[in-house]
Amino acid sequence: MSFAVFSVVGVQLAQARKVQIGGRAILTAIHKTAVSGPVAVVPLGLVGDEQADLTVHGGLEKAVYAYPCEHYAFWRAARQTAGVSDIDTQLNFGAMGENLSLSGLLESDVWVGDVLRFANCVLRVEQPREPCYKFNAAMGFTTAVKTMAQSGFCGFYLSVDEPGTVEAGEAFALLPGPRHVSIPQRFQAKMFKHMR
Repeated sequence: MSFAVFSVVGVQLAQARKVQIGGRAILTAIHKTAVSGPVAVVPLGLVGDEQADLTVHGGLEKAVYAYPCEHYAFWRAARQTAGVSDIDTQLNFGAMGENLSLSGLLESDVWVGDVLRFANCVLRVEQPREPCYKFNAAMGFTTAVKTMAQSGFCGFYLSVDEPGTVEAGEAFALLPGPRHVSIPQRFQAKMFKHMR
């Protein structure tokens, strides 16, 4: 049996820090920066990475956040349309707050329970990301959350089935799980609940 092979184009980490959002100092670790070489993967995520608000990020089912690199062109265009052109126009990998920037694997390809098998670790798809107000601040425009909700470009959280290491440039395989609920289906359900 053969499986499609995808790749990790970026691995990013961040320490929680205070930033000004809406006139208040808010603790966040959304601003991830690239690291090179193997990074240890443990049950609660990547060693060296933090989550500021454990009620919405982190934990066993949200240990690692993955995001398709293909969506970056969309977000650069959205920021330009919103008039955000004077800061961070490149939007480097990690700007969405993701730990892993992936190539070739979109939300529409992924189902809850699917397995991502890397050379030295195994991660399991758990749920889509739900954007919060910090995402608006990170993107620099007030409708970024709404844009993510409408586009479905949410990425997905992973749990750690087998700890080990992961690094940029490595390939991985997607092994189908039970395929009952897709990431887009779960995301639409979550967004509908918030919009009511």
